[in-house]
This record gives sequence, C-alpha cells and structure tokens, in this order.
Amino acid sequence: MAAGLGAKRLGKELSKISSSLPPGITLVSAENLEEWFLDIKVLDQNPIYAGETYRLKFKFSKSYPIEPPEVTFVKLSDRPIPMHPHIYSNGIICLDLLGSQGWSPVQNVESVCMSIQSMLTGNTKNERPPGDEEFVRANRLRPRDIDFYYHDNTV
Repeated sequence: MAAGLGAKRLGKELSKISSSLPPGITLVSAENLEEWFLDIKVLDQNPIYAGETYRLKFKFSKSYPIEPPEVTFVKLSDRPIPMHPHIYSNGIICLDLLGSQGWSPVQNVESVCMSIQSMLTGNTKNERPPGDEEFVRANRLRPRDIDFYYHDNTV
C-alpha cells in the first residue's frame, strides 16, 4: 500500500483498535497495512453460534477508505465459516456496506466488525444463501466487485 490517506487512516485505526475493541471482537494480527485478521463472537444467546469464534480477513486497497476493504470469513481448523443466509461457504459476505453502493468512508474496521457481529446476532436461519454451491464454484470476482442483489433494492 502506498503512503498517503489510506496508510495514515489505517495507522490511526490500528492504533485505536490495538487498545480497545468492543466485546467479542479481537485483533489477531495486523502485520502490515494491507491485510488484517480479527476474531468475532456472537455475545447473545443465539443457539446457531453458541461458543463459536469466527475469523475475518480484511484486505485494504490503496484507495481505502474511499473504497471498501475486502472482508471475508476464513476457515481454520478451529474457526468455521458461520452458517448464515448472507454468508457463502467460501467466506464471502453479502452485506451492502461492504460493496461500493453501501460503503461510506466514515465506516472503519471496528464498525464493519460490529455490523457483521450484529448480522450474526439477528440471524435465525441455520442455512447458506440460495445457490451457494454454484456461486462458490463459478465466482471469480473479488468480493467487493460482486454486484449482489439486496431484497430491499428498488427496481
């Protein structure tokens, strides 16, 4: 990542989240300003996610914060991809704030984590999005370049 607005902003964010994050969100690593890993937990009594911790990967472009980070869930031996109607089995998250239409530079790593945590908290369906297998097999786009259709989109 080139020096400039993005690097300066990420440096400030890293400094802030290294010292304080909301409950259930933990910084795992941020060895550079291009890729960070954070763990999140659902803190309520949602039975779908009881006792689970999930790993998020943030990839930042040179255009951050103008362009959203690429945020995906990472599968590890002790960190599954959460079951959710908006999370594909390859870790891609269908969330409007992660796309160019819903992203705003006022968002940051902490607010994205809190939005994803909230998305999980409110889930009542232990299922993948419709067409998960086909999407995972056929998609070649970066997550932020996928043009998801959101149910509340107007025609």
